[in-house]
Amino acid sequence: MTEATRQHETKQKDVDAALAPFTEMMAADGYLLSWEPTAEDRIVVRIDATAEACADCLVPTRVMEAIMSTALEPTPYALERVELPNGGH
Repeated sequence: MTEATRQHETKQKDVDAALAPFTEMMAADGYLLSWEPTAEDRIVVRIDATAEACADCLVPTRVMEAIMSTALEPTPYALERVELPNGGH
């Protein structure tokens, strides 16, 4: 394994760990949280509804972006945006 691959995996683990509490909370309300890098230091967080999703359980996009930005502070990534089902509130 190369050093670049090792660093990439460490970054992924850092983000997964930072978002884990929200991933679990979203799952309890019927949502799937995922993320993907969009640049060297930026990510997009995507929240998708499942058939069991609680429509009233999501906060507005601006609030979710503030929550995710704070959660990502200890990681090497900053939040680019959050994508919510149906464009958010």
